[in-house]
Amino acid sequence: MVKPTVLGYMRDQPRALKAVYHDRDEFVKPFEQLFKKHSYKKVLFFGSGTSYNASQIAAYYFKHIVGIDAAGCYPTVFMNYEKPDWADILKKDEILFVGISQSGTSISTINVMKWAKKQGYQTVALTENLKSEITKHVDTTIHLLCGKELTPPETRGYTVTLLTLYLWALAAAVTVGKMDKTAYKAALAETKQFVGKFEMVVKESESWFDRNATTIVSSDRIYVLGYGIDYGSALEGMLKIGEMLRVPSIGYEIEEYSHGPTMALNGKTTIFMIGSDEEEWGRCLQFRTAFKKYTERVHLVTCKETAHDDRDVVFSVKTNKYLAPIMYTVPFQFAAAKGAMDTNIDTSINPFKEELSHLPD
Repeated sequence: MVKPTVLGYMRDQPRALKAVYHDRDEFVKPFEQLFKKHSYKKVLFFGSGTSYNASQIAAYYFKHIVGIDAAGCYPTVFMNYEKPDWADILKKDEILFVGISQSGTSISTINVMKWAKKQGYQTVALTENLKSEITKHVDTTIHLLCGKELTPPETRGYTVTLLTLYLWALAAAVTVGKMDKTAYKAALAETKQFVGKFEMVVKESESWFDRNATTIVSSDRIYVLGYGIDYGSALEGMLKIGEMLRVPSIGYEIEEYSHGPTMALNGKTTIFMIGSDEEEWGRCLQFRTAFKKYTERVHLVTCKETAHDDRDVVFSVKTNKYLAPIMYTVPFQFAAAKGAMDTNIDTSINPFKEELSHLPD
C-alpha cells in the first residue's frame, strides 16, 4: 500500500474540487432547506485550525453574498466570553450555529455545538466523518466531500471546505432573495470553469516554490499578509508553514503589519502578500515597494495583472474575489510541504503526542 502524503493530497485537489462541484446537491440541498425553513438573521461559524481559517472566509461570504450578519469564531473563546446576540434582539431560531470539523473530533468545536444545541439554537455540523462525535451533538449533519486525509496537515480538506461554503452562500442568497436565478446560474458556471482549471493552479504554485525554495526555507521568519476576504487566507498560510516547514510564521492584516512588526525586518525575512481584488489593492502594491527596500524576499500571490518577477505568483487562472482564496492557499501548501521535504521534516508524523485538541479518531 502506498503511504499517503501531504503532497499527494495537494496534487489531488483538481480532481477533488471537480467532484465536489459535480456532487454539490449532496451538501447544498440540505443547507438550502434550512434557509427555506428558518428566517435566519445571523450565522455563526466555528472551527479550530484550518476550520477556523475557513470560518473567517465563510463569514465574509455570508455578509457580502447573502447579506446577513455572520462571524467566524474560536469555539472556546465564544463559549466562555461571547453571546450569540448581545443586544437580545434576535430570536433563537433566527441564529444558526455551524461547526466545521473535517475529522469531527475537534474538542472545542464539539463543545460549542453541544452548548448551542442545549441552549435551543439551530446547529449544523460540516464534517467528512458522518459517524464522528460532533454529529451526536447537532440538529443537522452535512457531509464534507473531501475524503479522509491520513496526514496531520489538512490541505485538500481546506480547499474543498471553501468551495462548499461558497456554494452554500450562493444557494442561501437565492433563497433569501439577495440573488436572482440568472445571477446564480452565472455564478455556478464561473465556479465550474474555475475548478476545471485548477490543475494549472497547482502547476503554477509548485513551479513558483521550486524557483524560490532556497530563500524560503532559509528564512529566519515568515510573515503572511492579507486583507479583505483573504485575511482568512493569510491565517491559513501561516498555519500551513507553522505545521510543516516549522519556521516562525505570523499572519497579519496587511495594514496592521506596518504598525510595529516592520521594525524586525531584515534580509532573511520572507514576506508573502496576498493581492486580493479589494479596496486595499493599491495599498498592497505600495507596501510591497516599501518592503523590498529591506528584504528581497517579498512574494506577491495574486491573479490580478501587475508588474511582477520570479518571486511572485500571478496566476494565469482568473476568477472573482470569492473563489480566489481557494487557489491563493496552494502556494503556501507547496512552500510548507516541499519546504519540509527539503529540510528533512516528515509531515506525515505529528511530533506532538498529547491529545489536547482532538478526541481519539
